[in-house]
Amino acid sequence: MTVELTAALGAAGEPLSASGWSIDTRTLQPGDVFFAIRGASHDGHDFVGEAARRGAQACVLSQDVPCPVRRYPVKDTVAALQQVAVYARSQWSGDIVAVTGSAGKTSTKDAIAHLLASEFETGQTVGNLNNHLGVPLSLLRIPDGARAAVLEMGMNHAGEIRALARLARPRIGVVTNVGYAHIENFASIEGIALAKRELIEELPADGVAILNADDPRVRAFAAVHPGRSLFYGLAEDAGIRATEVELGSERSRFTVDGVRFEIPLAGRHQVRNVLAAVAVARLFGIALPRLAESARGLRPAAMRGERFEHGGLTIWNDCYNANPGSLQAMLEVLAGAPAARRIAVCGEMLELGGEAAALHREAGRMAAAAGVDVLVAVAGAAREMAAAAAAAGLRETFFFETPDEAGDFVRALARPGDALLFKGSRGVRMERALARVVGE
Repeated sequence: MTVELTAALGAAGEPLSASGWSIDTRTLQPGDVFFAIRGASHDGHDFVGEAARRGAQACVLSQDVPCPVRRYPVKDTVAALQQVAVYARSQWSGDIVAVTGSAGKTSTKDAIAHLLASEFETGQTVGNLNNHLGVPLSLLRIPDGARAAVLEMGMNHAGEIRALARLARPRIGVVTNVGYAHIENFASIEGIALAKRELIEELPADGVAILNADDPRVRAFAAVHPGRSLFYGLAEDAGIRATEVELGSERSRFTVDGVRFEIPLAGRHQVRNVLAAVAVARLFGIALPRLAESARGLRPAAMRGERFEHGGLTIWNDCYNANPGSLQAMLEVLAGAPAARRIAVCGEMLELGGEAAALHREAGRMAAAAGVDVLVAVAGAAREMAAAAAAAGLRETFFFETPDEAGDFVRALARPGDALLFKGSRGVRMERALARVVGE
């Protein structure tokens, strides 16, 4: 988005317009404005010279460091980034669609943006830039000609989504589900629900809440929104409802109001994600047949349910992250795959606090109940997963402390005709286990 930076910051001096914004010199493009952010491991002020060498036209700084390009001194560069984003939002007349939830945020955001883009220019969060830095950057990167933008909003603590919503001022709020992700920072799952509900509480009276009808906690959010609420899901009273659902290992089929959809995504959870996208797109007047046509072109995001074949193996790469809800969804996908053996390679689920052991045990029981043939658990509390799966009757369960060890074991174990799922929290780096299996 093109913004007049001097006005946005309330600074003195000649006007300066920019349309590129960066907090990382590794991805900075010529003409960008660089915000020197002080992080946990790096201070952006140490990279001001590099930003200039890469073509930054200006730097926003909170320290007096050498700067060979135009400088904008501020007290707090994070606050300045957010201030510029708020200014940009005030100058742009399009609609923001905000997406939050314990699982499926990125896939749902991508699906919404994909369907909207079938009719008009649409901005969106790139990847999962969904925090106090990512949301303002995503706002600033909305194309000038966009009619709408789809922004993902994440949180670790109460109050964070409310702050992000006040930055972005969404007219449409989508909540995918409430689960145990980040439970270590909350007294109970009800606290997580209240934190997710902040998005709906911040919608304007003429805004629309798009809520998962299949999640009772999310469904209840309609009570706090004075405006319109639209439910999606498989429930009979959902306004955007999937019927005649057929789930396959490569694609899913379902019907919405008599229109047949076929998506190249596996799993009931992906059906719900696309239903949320359909609900949003219908608000913009896009016809169902057009949406069904567009949905055929959906693709999973990197390391989020990517399916591929390798050496006779069917492999799902879902290594980006994990929590109990998303793991259950992918275990269902694996269980439904036609295969000689179904092998789940599951890393520890982090940020579960005092609930970690119990939730990993429940995950082990889920794996056994789903019909998984082999469970390979990796790191920390995942040991509890393996033990519980064995106690529930799963005959082949194994535990390894590192993804490299697990990958070497699975490479020796797997045979052509097997189906494999790789999944775990970001900190466990389960893609390393996958790389050992496929020889990368």
